Amino acid sequence: MKIALVSSLRDPGGCTIHDALLSLLAEPHEAYPLERHDLSHHRVKERLIYQDHIDREMERDLIIFLSRHSSVNPVPVLTVHVTGNISSADFGGRERSLSPAAPAWMHAILRGLSKNAPPSFRVAYEVTHHGPTELSTPSLFAEVGSTEREWRDKAAGLAVARSVLSADPADCIPLIGFGGTHYAARQTHIALTTRGAFGHIAHSREVPSLDPGMIRQMREKSGAVAAYIDRKSLPSGELATLQEMLAREGIPVVPEDHLAHIGNLSWDSYREILSLVKDLFPGGRVVLCGDWPDGTPVVIDLCPDLLEETLRCSTAEFMKGADLVPVARISTPASPILPRFITLREQRDEVLHHLISLCVNILRRGESTSIEKDCLTIRRRTFDPKKAQDLGVPRGPLFGRLMKGETVLVGGREITPDMVTAKTERRIHIPGLEKFV
Repeated sequence: MKIALVSSLRDPGGCTIHDALLSLLAEPHEAYPLERHDLSHHRVKERLIYQDHIDREMERDLIIFLSRHSSVNPVPVLTVHVTGNISSADFGGRERSLSPAAPAWMHAILRGLSKNAPPSFRVAYEVTHHGPTELSTPSLFAEVGSTEREWRDKAAGLAVARSVLSADPADCIPLIGFGGTHYAARQTHIALTTRGAFGHIAHSREVPSLDPGMIRQMREKSGAVAAYIDRKSLPSGELATLQEMLAREGIPVVPEDHLAHIGNLSWDSYREILSLVKDLFPGGRVVLCGDWPDGTPVVIDLCPDLLEETLRCSTAEFMKGADLVPVARISTPASPILPRFITLREQRDEVLHHLISLCVNILRRGESTSIEKDCLTIRRRTFDPKKAQDLGVPRGPLFGRLMKGETVLVGGREITPDMVTAKTERRIHIPGLEKFV
């Protein structure tokens, strides 16, 4: 791959990063991942934001601009972003024009910045802003900010240089982002903890100006397969309008919790999971659990009675245990967890065994149970208000005391908890039950 490293002689931050990069390459070292590529260094006289069409002179596959970052609210920060103007062109480039992004490279460099940043510096994506916009080659800005002090900070320059040289893009999920402030906090967190890799990101204030053409441009210039929305950063009306536009453009919106669990699952396999749920339970909500390897999604069924009794005993404990394996649980407005799940064909037996064992053990710890061959019997003793009333116990505090296991006095007669208790018994057939105990 042919990569250009570009800095401006007028940019003190870019010069600091450029010098740091040369010093790292000059000292004895094991080869950095970036050195596997054909690197070229370019110094320009003018500001980088005005370098439209600079790639015409280079014949490169990727441009990494080394730059300063400035802000009206200056903080020590190391950032990465792609350039473009979603609305007006206040700082270079053309209005409503975006440059091609390199999401996987930005993802790798952002993670490097998080690892290498000096203690006083924060790390962040920036939303899409400023020029150049008129480029045919994917590019990104790696920056140090936000004042003259940070621009000339050698430790900060080394952190950016080391992060660029160490960048080794992995298999990412390319996304476009909507909502948030200039430093895109949610998108930054997603990239640092998941395979979600952002290209163009629209600030909350830019969302009202979006139209289908700009959304298509964001997607095409990012190579994105889906969108992420920072929902809490947008008013409900703007959120609904944005969701409608994305739906019309056929751009799926991926929730943050799915990105957190998707693991090494391919995007096609993930989409197949959603398709299965849509076919089986239209309107059903999917919750991914565990850390998914790649594989072929399949449907598995859990005994409905077993799941019902388990959730009655402890829904929280079941969900905590389910989170240990790659499984998609499905909920509907009528049921928080359905007895039909999705996992991978390659791990089907293992996951089903885990879920059945989880249910059986939750019930054995939380209920009075017995096992006979392949049957699990659950016995419960519950307070029966009708029995209490028949014995003359008035509703109120005495009901509460009986429910706590206390004996009460009514009309000179002792009423014990056993006298107002109903006994129930439920038998659940589980083939091969001894394997799950």
